[in-house]
Amino acid sequence: MFTGIVREIGRIVSREAQGDTRFRISCARPARDIEIGASIACDGVCLTAVAKGETAGEADGASWFDVQASAETLARTTLGAWQPGTRVNLEPALKVGDELGGHIVTGHVDAVGRVAAIRPEGASTRIEVDAPASIAPFIAEKSSITLAGVSLTVNAVEDTGGGCRFGINIIPHTQEVTTLGGIAEGSEVNLEIDVLARYVARLDSARRSG
Repeated sequence: MFTGIVREIGRIVSREAQGDTRFRISCARPARDIEIGASIACDGVCLTAVAKGETAGEADGASWFDVQASAETLARTTLGAWQPGTRVNLEPALKVGDELGGHIVTGHVDAVGRVAAIRPEGASTRIEVDAPASIAPFIAEKSSITLAGVSLTVNAVEDTGGGCRFGINIIPHTQEVTTLGGIAEGSEVNLEIDVLARYVARLDSARRSG
């Protein structure tokens, strides 16, 4: 379980095919604080640390951890495009007693969206994202959504016939501490809908069918 509050930006060091695909990710978090078997949200995808170590002199930090991703994960998320040098948002799993600063995030990506427009809006940046029809009914104005692992509030949503387009605002701080500050139009991003919206929809479906 996560909150969508990114702790740092990591960088893909290597990518290897080892049955599944194995990625090595550099980070500033000390290796001693990373537990083998721990869940880490990487751009919003819940992955398991399978190895760790220290690399003195790395520009992005002195530590690294390895994760493995199945073909299914690569096909259904943006991980298939990860290459050495790719920057990724990182968040360790929520611990009992931690502050829930964002919203409840599972790390199970529902769909991949595409950035349709970016423009300045006051001191922040407005980003509009096209989402597929499969998750469009779950996206509502003022609801929460996870974009590349970042907890955000939907400020507007418009049906497009084949899905929807929703808008969010990124304040300067969020631009600095996440990869969203370097996002470009046309970029693909992992999307996770609010888990509460999913449960409400399932309950409504069961009520109607009953």
